[in-house]
Amino acid sequence: MSEKKIITYGDAGVDIEAGNRAVELMKKHVESTFTSHVLRGLGSFGAMYQMDDYYEGFNPVLVSSADGVGTKLKLAFMTGIHHTVGQCLVNHCANDIATQGASPLFFLDYFATGKLDPLVAEQVVRGLSIACLENECAIIGGESAEMPDMYQIGEYDLAGFIVGMVKKDMLLTGEGIRPGDIAIGLASNGLHTNGYSLARRLIFDEQKLGTSDMLPWEVSVADELMRIHHSYSKAILNLTQRGCIGSLIEGAAHVTGGGIPGNLVRILPEGCKAIINSASWDVPPIFPYLQRAGNIPSSEMNKTFNNGIGFIVVVKKEKVEDVRWNLDQYNEKNWIIGEIVEGEREVVLV
Repeated sequence: MSEKKIITYGDAGVDIEAGNRAVELMKKHVESTFTSHVLRGLGSFGAMYQMDDYYEGFNPVLVSSADGVGTKLKLAFMTGIHHTVGQCLVNHCANDIATQGASPLFFLDYFATGKLDPLVAEQVVRGLSIACLENECAIIGGESAEMPDMYQIGEYDLAGFIVGMVKKDMLLTGEGIRPGDIAIGLASNGLHTNGYSLARRLIFDEQKLGTSDMLPWEVSVADELMRIHHSYSKAILNLTQRGCIGSLIEGAAHVTGGGIPGNLVRILPEGCKAIINSASWDVPPIFPYLQRAGNIPSSEMNKTFNNGIGFIVVVKKEKVEDVRWNLDQYNEKNWIIGEIVEGEREVVLV
């Protein structure tokens, strides 16, 4: 009788040694983001972050957001550029909680792949650490999972969540928005992390371009599509966390999936309609290019892409110049893009 063959985890496609190697490569990037508030981080079963005496009497509210990079990852697989997607993920999450006036405290990520490549995992986490340092938050933990047969070789998924803090009396909710208020749009630098399924189809399938081909405005496809999702967090927090002066803005919206109509409406109170002038800002060339490539109606463009506006703040008319001056100090290009009027709760682009 022959001996029964021994089948190991490695035979099933999971390389524990590669996992350990990946952790060692990631460690220096993760620990570079630690602050004195991080008690236990990478390697522990549960990461710990201390809310010290500084927060006593602040009546702090924790604000969190979770997201993934989405099909922009397909571009990372095609180009071999993996550090920028980590930055996109952190910046996206930091922007989300900035809409409520929250400062980022810490971030956790989830990285899943079919076969773990420690060098790729290190690049991804390096990007996460770069963005966390820029947004002044710590990576305190995460999960790297190797799951054979779940993903194609060379592919992975990346998601994460952020936790921030804001004083309860400084929460930004949009409840103070009233007819007569003004909408100010902050420039995006491109697609950010939305609409990539459509963009990839138009560029690669319809236009038959490759990642190294040049677009009409003298930028390669790879460089255009891999632009890092811009972080507005510091500029917005400068407007909201102003001590006894109070917030300069009434509400804020991060323009992601759903475009301007689908995101600005989320902060409008009942009885308030936003009228947005589509001709009031400079549109990056990628958007009209995609519209022409797919013969896409404007209504479809508006609900799929940010179309050049990555973030919107709503302010009282008398504070417009002050807000715009402050945004200029952070080099945030901005425009007056619309106003709030009485009417059904909706966003209309004209």
